[in-house]
Amino acid sequence: MIKIFRLAAWLHRCGIPVVPRLLYGLNRILFAVVLPPGATVGARVRFAYSGLGVVVHARAKIGNDVKIAQNVTIGGRAGRYEVPVIEDDVEIGVGACVLGPVVIGRAARIGANAVVLHDVPPGAIAVGVPATLKEKP
Repeated sequence: MIKIFRLAAWLHRCGIPVVPRLLYGLNRILFAVVLPPGATVGARVRFAYSGLGVVVHARAKIGNDVKIAQNVTIGGRAGRYEVPVIEDDVEIGVGACVLGPVVIGRAARIGANAVVLHDVPPGAIAVGVPATLKEKP
């Protein structure tokens, strides 16, 4: 899944018009993941269960060593151009939604089914609907 995305992203950056969309469609059919070639995905990003049900906005930025569980949405919000920026070493739990112009700080953790609408500082834990910050144990 990630290799198909990397090839599609490279072709997209080279200005090739049709093939990246075909590879995007192949990922969509085979793995049920929406990962457009315009998204920025860092090194060693892991998608649980081959990205099953993951939706990523085309302008989203995902850093290095990020772990993303299944059914995660990283997307925009109505009326806003900006999209999420996920920094390095972040973990995002099952079913979480990261929406709008938010920055998830380095080594932050997002709990399962959390809806993140505001920035999460580095090393913090965000849980709940809408997400609130919790102290580390």
